[in-house]
Amino acid sequence: QVRLVQSGGGSVQPGGSLKLSCAMHGDDDNSYCWAWFRQAPGKEREGVANIYTGGTVSYYADSVKGRFTVHQDLAQNTMSLQMNSLKPGDTAMYTCAAVRRRAWLGCTPESDYDYWGQGTQVTVSS
Repeated sequence: QVRLVQSGGGSVQPGGSLKLSCAMHGDDDNSYCWAWFRQAPGKEREGVANIYTGGTVSYYADSVKGRFTVHQDLAQNTMSLQMNSLKPGDTAMYTCAAVRRRAWLGCTPESDYDYWGQGTQVTVSS
């Protein structure tokens, strides 16, 4: 049984940094599309970043480009999201997701994800 377990998040002032992590348990296969999503109150869920196993980044939302960095650690079977220069607009529940698929099929927010983390709150406020 595959499980995604998230850690990190919390509260920070504007301009600060946070790091989120997502650990996969139950499968060490190296053919996963990984994703970060976020959802703010009253808004639809949006894709933040995508990365394929081994580190090929395939997507960043325009709103986070240049500020967020997604990384996938093959040995640890984890994905992280380093968030810098945080803004109040980044406040949301952040959730990781994964689906096992071949790289040539693409890895985007529209991919059909089978596994989801428990979510973690990120709050940016002065």
